[in-house]
Amino acid sequence: MKKVLVMVALVMVSVIVYAFNDKAETNQSKKEAIGNGKVVVMNKEMFLKDVFDYEKSKKWKYKGDKPAIIDLYADWCGPCRQTAPIMKELAKEYAGKIIIYKVNVDKQKELAALFNATSIPLFVFIPMNGDPQLFRGAADKATYKKAIDEFLLK
Repeated sequence: MKKVLVMVALVMVSVIVYAFNDKAETNQSKKEAIGNGKVVVMNKEMFLKDVFDYEKSKKWKYKGDKPAIIDLYADWCGPCRQTAPIMKELAKEYAGKIIIYKVNVDKQKELAALFNATSIPLFVFIPMNGDPQLFRGAADKATYKKAIDEFLLK
């Protein structure tokens, strides 16, 4: 009986240690993901902190240190699923130059309403200076590259 109790205790300790280590690695990977060639999942809190605090100011002022694209999408949206791999490729190609965020409109309804996302996919191109521009609908990679090169990185 003592052996069984010892084994159960060891398993419990192992599970707890694994859970804490996994959580630390997840938090670390989130910190590294910003501008590191990955598409970053954005929520309202992150938007207010890293992009624009619309609760404190009505006048647009981008807070980021690199131009950005926000991809407003939904899991059930076919064109959104077609553009997702393109955004991943662009995040890698433009790593260190731009940040690409994605916002699930079903989970982040307030952000969807902020950009009047009545149809998706909707892409918000945010330059360092000036107002963001909206791009509605899916397109090919070359179209997005042209918008990045001519609008965000000009």
